[in-house]
Amino acid sequence: MTAHVTQQVASHPGDPGAGRATPDAAPGLMGIGALARRAGVAPSAIRYYESLGLLPAPPRAGGRPAGPRRYDASALDWLALIALARGAGFTMAETRELVAGFAPGTVPAERWRALAARKLAEVDALLARATRMRAVLRAALACGCRRLEDCGHLLAAPPDRPAGTARPRPAPRRAAPGAPGRDR
Repeated sequence: MTAHVTQQVASHPGDPGAGRATPDAAPGLMGIGALARRAGVAPSAIRYYESLGLLPAPPRAGGRPAGPRRYDASALDWLALIALARGAGFTMAETRELVAGFAPGTVPAERWRALAARKLAEVDALLARATRMRAVLRAALACGCRRLEDCGHLLAAPPDRPAGTARPRPAPRRAAPGAPGRDR
């Protein structure tokens, strides 16, 4: 996180004392509306992130528990990190796992690598599914069959193989003329 003159004692969610302001934190603080405008999020999102432990609880004006929230500029860094995680497809629980519980100065690379590797595997599976979906839809659009039941190349494709790549089903065998079972 970027160092700021107006810094909180513990600036990491989940740390004891998170959100308690140091004596020099009063100048340069902003209310929740100003923070929301600068970050491009709704004030309700900020409160939600606080309730999940993604954003440190800010000090309150006048030190009163019910006083207005007062944020320093580091809150913008936390909101940018949350937006980055959401943009990468992380759930709120995964984002909390990503940001919570670090002592100041801790290098988070190991935890982040593990989460990123897990998320990358999910993304690869989604991409493979999307590729199969595209192949089925393209084959269906190119099909000249009047009924789905008549479309052998769509129906013959196993779920893990794109439509149109399945081996064609052999035509039904017809009995030779004069053979038993042949219509008379």
